[in-house]
Amino acid sequence: MAADVLGGSGDAPRTFPALAGLLLRSRTAGPVRGPAVRRGGAGTPRPPGPRGRGLRRLVDQAKKAWDRPLTAYYLIMGSALLITVLGLVMVYSASMIKALELALPGSYFFRKQFLAALIGGALMIAAARMPAKLHRALAYPILAGTVFLLILVQIPGIGKSVNGNQNWIYLGGPFQLQPSEFAKLALLLWGADLLARKQDKRLLTEWKHMLVPLVPVALLLLGLIMLGGDMGTTIVLTAILFGLLWLAGAPTRLFSGVLAVAGTLAALFIKISPHRMGRLNCIGATDPGPQDQCWQAVHGIYALASGGWFGSGLGASVEKWGQLPEPHTDFIFAITGEELGLAGTLSVVALFAALGYAGIRVAGRTEDPFVRYAAGGVTTWIVAQAVINIGAVLGLLPIAGVPLPLFSYGGSALLPTMFAVGLLIAFARDDPAARAALAMRQPRVSWKSMRRRVKKRPSGER
Repeated sequence: MAADVLGGSGDAPRTFPALAGLLLRSRTAGPVRGPAVRRGGAGTPRPPGPRGRGLRRLVDQAKKAWDRPLTAYYLIMGSALLITVLGLVMVYSASMIKALELALPGSYFFRKQFLAALIGGALMIAAARMPAKLHRALAYPILAGTVFLLILVQIPGIGKSVNGNQNWIYLGGPFQLQPSEFAKLALLLWGADLLARKQDKRLLTEWKHMLVPLVPVALLLLGLIMLGGDMGTTIVLTAILFGLLWLAGAPTRLFSGVLAVAGTLAALFIKISPHRMGRLNCIGATDPGPQDQCWQAVHGIYALASGGWFGSGLGASVEKWGQLPEPHTDFIFAITGEELGLAGTLSVVALFAALGYAGIRVAGRTEDPFVRYAAGGVTTWIVAQAVINIGAVLGLLPIAGVPLPLFSYGGSALLPTMFAVGLLIAFARDDPAARAALAMRQPRVSWKSMRRRVKKRPSGER
């Protein structure tokens, strides 16, 4: 029976494979239905739309631009110049009323700051062009000169007291010099050179070589500055010292011990001074308090609060009309918030964050120990001082009396800071990848390219 159906017993071997193939083709030819192939079903991921593709493309382009060799170079140069230019604008706006109160021209403080910015710009360019060997050679002369000037400050008749701090030297005319500002540059350059030499000799594995003579020299500078009563600058110098020790790989015990000693000394100096204790009590104050001891802190908050999102307009501050002390120096950030609003203050914070990130990137990508220590020290200096100043204006930290780097009025603070920024620029340019990228972007001018190519005309043409 089976043989008859399949076409006979002799044809079965040929006919069965043919029928099996026909049945398989008929089963697979039909449409396959199921939730896995439905369009728009839950199991099938939809391709990203044009908006999603565009966003992803922008993110990829931003990552590529962020990872380029010249990113740190342009970030340092661009953010530093923008901070300085915006600082000049705000110094002019914040100091105009103060100058008129002193019977001076309205642009008096601006002109002095502009002159300091020009000199600082020349120093920044010079530092950016110097090789690392010359920076290391300048470390010891700068340190010796700074110690000599700090000693001169304490000599009666030479040193001058400003706002209760004996940290100034009168140079004649309207010009004064604050040697303690140059102590920051001296400590980081000398400390970076010292640690680099010891690392080359493999001596940093012993805690004695890590601390001596770095910590004793730092204590000498701190002691000379504290004789003048400048607590804010000593805090910044201590931050630079801790930054150098951290980069040198100080053990946790050693780092904690030095930090405990520094904290104890700071608490002692604050305890013995009623003025410093009053500043400490003004953290988060919303009322001037007895004898208006928190007047500056409270009016700084008033200035920030009245600025709103976009400020009252450039030059339209109310607090600078005698209400807020030091509007163009320590509390210029408060005037910026009042006139430019939250958008202006966040822009300043973003510029400092970009500068700090670029400095960390330079310190992390180099193989030269001196460059790593010096770049880390400069970054610690600028970022720590900015945090101390902005934190005091916001009422989160005690008022330390330190200016906002590159932004506040003060030539003695601007000159060493711009030189330090030049150090970062030089280190960013010395990176091998950055050097190669800059060499490719330099225009190559040849005499052949400058010749004018003229087609030969036939002899009959005129």
